[in-house]
Order: sequence, then C-alpha cells, then structure tokens
Amino acid sequence: MSLTFQRNPDGTTTGRNEGSGLTVTHVDAEEVKRRLYEDAGWEYTPPPSPVPPGFHRFSLVHEEFEAAGFADERYAGLRARPPRGCVPIDRGCLALECERPGRTLLDAVAGTVAEIRREYGLVMNNVGVEKPQEWLGDDPDGHPAKTVAQLVLMAVHRARLLGYGRRDLVRLIDATGVE
Repeated sequence: MSLTFQRNPDGTTTGRNEGSGLTVTHVDAEEVKRRLYEDAGWEYTPPPSPVPPGFHRFSLVHEEFEAAGFADERYAGLRARPPRGCVPIDRGCLALECERPGRTLLDAVAGTVAEIRREYGLVMNNVGVEKPQEWLGDDPDGHPAKTVAQLVLMAVHRARLLGYGRRDLVRLIDATGVE
C-alpha cells in the first residue's frame, strides 16, 4: 500500500491511497493525511500544537556506542529533574523531548546542551534526526536547523572519541571561512 501527497498550485493538497484508489483534495494538508490514514487503516496522530513565540521543539539524545540504556544510573538525576521544558523518554537510550526558549533553534539546543553538561556532566550528542544527509529547505528553525544541530553534535561526540579536542574542531570550522 502506498500513500502519495502532492501540493497543488492553488494551495490545496491532493493525497491518494494507491491501494484503495481513494483520492482526497483539501486546503488543509493534515485533513488529507488524516483521511488517507483512516482509509488505509493506519493510526493517525495529529501534529503537536505550535510552540509559543520564542520557543523551539526538539529532541536531545545521549547515545553511546556501548548501549547504556535508559535506566543507566548516570541518568538518574536527569530523569528525576530534567531541564525545565524537557521530558525524559526511553528510546533504548536516554532521550529528552524539549520545548525550550531561544532566539533560534540552534540557540535553544545549545543552551539546553550546556545546562545538561553543567548540571549532570553529560554531553547530549544527538537530536534524533535520522538520515541527516536527506534534507531540503531553508527554515532556520525547522528540520534543516535540526539537521545542522544533529551533525554538529554527532561530529563533536565522534571527534572526542578519536582524541580530537575543541581546538581541532574550531580550526576545522575556521578553515571553512564561515562567518
């Protein structure tokens, strides 16, 4: 069974369930998705409500190559007293679902990572983006920004495992000429 979605020039969205032949066109893309999921017999979960202005929604994950697991004693304090706006989630490792303030998404992620490092001695190394090489868009606070955060946190974590330090990473970043 395959579901396809297409944004139309008039602003509507058309969805089709190839299995049943159902086609739906509507101005609300979520309504199209809901109807197609219902037709396919799949559970539909509506998107979360928007975050307040100046806040950003993201995940943070502490993932290690040697699986520690959610119940690992190192996470006891963080599970009991997570940063304000974050909720611990068991994803086979410790994850936090966060809704935090920040000028930008990267600012909110950086502030939360720094707080966790200071308070609990853990460096969160993942924002839960799968297949970060597959992204499109230019939203500085949306999925493209989450992908940037994912790649930076992952690079820092892996560089540390190889023995590279801050100076090595800063030198590489500076060499790119980014301003």
